[in-house]
Formats: sequence, C-alpha cells, structure tokens
Amino acid sequence: MAASDPSVAPGPQASHVKSATRTLDIIEYVVAHDRPLVAQEIAVALGIPVSSLSYLLGTLVERGYLTRDGRRYSAGPGLARLQTRSHGFTLAERAAPLVRALRVQLNETATFWVRSGWTVEAIVTESSEQALRYSVSAGERLPMHALAGGKALLAALPEEEIDRYFAEAERERFTPSTVTSEKALRRELAEVRRRGYASTDEEYSLGIRGIGRVVTIGGEPVGSLSTGIPKARFDESVLRRAVDLLERTTGLLETN
Repeated sequence: MAASDPSVAPGPQASHVKSATRTLDIIEYVVAHDRPLVAQEIAVALGIPVSSLSYLLGTLVERGYLTRDGRRYSAGPGLARLQTRSHGFTLAERAAPLVRALRVQLNETATFWVRSGWTVEAIVTESSEQALRYSVSAGERLPMHALAGGKALLAALPEEEIDRYFAEAERERFTPSTVTSEKALRRELAEVRRRGYASTDEEYSLGIRGIGRVVTIGGEPVGSLSTGIPKARFDESVLRRAVDLLERTTGLLETN
C-alpha cells in the first residue's frame, strides 16, 4: 500500500470528520469539568484554533448542548434531553435534523408542515443560504390549496374529509396561477396520489416552485415535507433530485 503524502491537503470528507471529532472532544471536555470553562482554556487543552473553536462553540450553544454565561461555557440541557428522551421526542424534534439535512443537500428552503384546520403550519423550517431564496417563518400558517406541502397533506386525507374541505374551506387566489376551482383541484389531488408528490408553480409566491410529500405514520398522515425553489434555478434535474430526496427523507421520518 502506498504511503500517504503529507503534502496533500485533506479532502472534504476528512475535513468533516475532523470537525465532528472536535465537536465531540469539546462536549466531553466541558462535561468532564465541574466548573464553566472559557474558550481559551478549551482551545489550549484540545489544540483547536480559536477561529474554528468559536464556530463550533456557537453551534453547540445554538443546539442547546452547551450554555454560555458571558465568556464561560458549561454543559447545556440538550445533553440531558438526549439521555432522558431517547423514546419521547416530539414529531418536530424528530423532523428537525432531517429538515436541516434536506436543506443542506438541496441548498433550498425546506419545511415540515402539520395540518391546522384547513391550513398547514410550519413547525420546522430551514432557509436556503442562497441570496435568492424562498422563506417561511416557523409557526406561519398558510392555505393548503396553494402550497405543495398543503396539497400533499390534502391528497392523503380520507375522501369524506376532502369533501368537507371543499364544503368549508375558502380558496383564495394569491397569483394568476393559484388553483381554486374544486374540479381542477380534485384532478390535482388525484395526480398527487398517483405520482407520490405534490407540486406548485407560482401558486402562492411569484417566481417560486414547490415540491411536497406527505409523511404518514401508522397509516395516518401526520405532516408533510416540502421545498421551495426559485424558478431561476428550477429545471428537470432539480425536480428529480428534490423528489428523490423528499422520498428518502420522509421514509426516514416515517421509520424513525
């Protein structure tokens, strides 16, 4: 076997492994001490450059695995939550890392929705880091008929619930492309069931295409995953990739 060349810079995979190792080292080092630690102590003890350490500490605080009091860091509630709630995480908590992974893989905004009456509520959302992007706020409630995530959920409801939807729900027109008629929308729902995903084309926001897929647990629809993509970046290859990743991600959530 040829010896490795130390002059060759590590690739992306090696870099990711190094970051993961450093993250675990930080957690273990902080937990092992019975007092809060300043960043400089952690950097010196673990040999991590301050610039890299600052980013990792910020991420750990944001996720609740560490807490920060001024310049000092200590173990956070997220660590205890992992221990005590390994079988008791909420649907939102289970969906959060998968939504984040979907956003990273697509570099487009990804959202997990649940039904709230005849609207869908965004309970987990991750925004694309691109300058041109679709944005959804956590807790925002939007109409089922105009969103890919809403149509995916609507198509999965029992027929009597769908009948009740058409009898009760207001279907506002947001753009010239919004589908509001019962006949046209029923045709779309049938197509969603046939192909396994829902799509929208500038039906709620101009310039945005949406792809959504229902999440079912125990045979019941519990939510939907969707992504919103600016038309400037949308083509057939993007569509195929989004559909494939949504299928994989919903499968993970359904079997989690």
